[in-house]
Amino acid sequence: MRMPSFLRILLGNAKASTGLAIVVLFVVVSIGAPLIAQHEPDRRVARPHEAPSAEHVLGTTRMGRDVFSQVLHGGRVSISVGVGAGLIVCALAVAIGVTAGYFGGLVDEALTFVMNVMLVIPQLPLLFVLAAFLGETSPLTIALIIGMTSWAWGARVVRAQTLALREKEFVKAAQVLGEPAWRIVLVEILPNLISIIGATFIGSVMYAIMTEATLEYLGLGDPNIVSWGIMLYNIQTSSSILVGAWWEVIAPCAALILLVIGLALLNFSIDEIANPQLRSHRGGGRLKRLFARKPRLQEEAA
Repeated sequence: MRMPSFLRILLGNAKASTGLAIVVLFVVVSIGAPLIAQHEPDRRVARPHEAPSAEHVLGTTRMGRDVFSQVLHGGRVSISVGVGAGLIVCALAVAIGVTAGYFGGLVDEALTFVMNVMLVIPQLPLLFVLAAFLGETSPLTIALIIGMTSWAWGARVVRAQTLALREKEFVKAAQVLGEPAWRIVLVEILPNLISIIGATFIGSVMYAIMTEATLEYLGLGDPNIVSWGIMLYNIQTSSSILVGAWWEVIAPCAALILLVIGLALLNFSIDEIANPQLRSHRGGGRLKRLFARKPRLQEEAA
């Protein structure tokens, strides 16, 4: 069975393969956290602030909890929030952007007005106000808040691309043939928006993971759960840095940074694969090297 062309191109891209490996590693490890971790993340298993050792690879917290177990289980919550918020953002951005771009007229004006209002409102202060109003917000609530307030930029991008696709010959031909609007959108327009939708989803996941960690670090999350943001909040309240427990700080920060780097590499690679100018630029480099090598081969043959 032949590998799909897009997957072959994705795996052939150095950034994409590296980013995909990082993301898949985090997802697999987080899903298998109950099997990999030897201790429960919310139980005391050793002395407070115990340094990394063979028994506790990443040391322990002020409450004597295993940091390695918390990182693994915390990844499940943080990644779930990111994916959930990303799905909400994509669904709203695609639905609103395609509707505004395809139908135009008053529909476009009304939806564009809503997009502009959402873009003008600063997102982070709005998130802080909503989270503070709701009290100790759960991961599900944080995902809903981020998803419902972060779709406007993606919707603007989808709308702009839909406006361009609406004038293409294949869309005009479908309209002349009397195809219903829903079929034109699903069959003719949406397949040409896959790269933009993928980039919007990955960018939203990155933003949601970092925003969730920020909200929980500021004490707006549920302290009874285990996530990377709650780990940072506990570090702040227990003064781990002051007592020299550096491993408590490095573990969640390194996990956040590595996961975001993996997602960013995937996002950049999708831009390179989907953008013809970037592809032609990279291909031009290969052609230049090929033409530079050709005279040398002719001289050797002579």
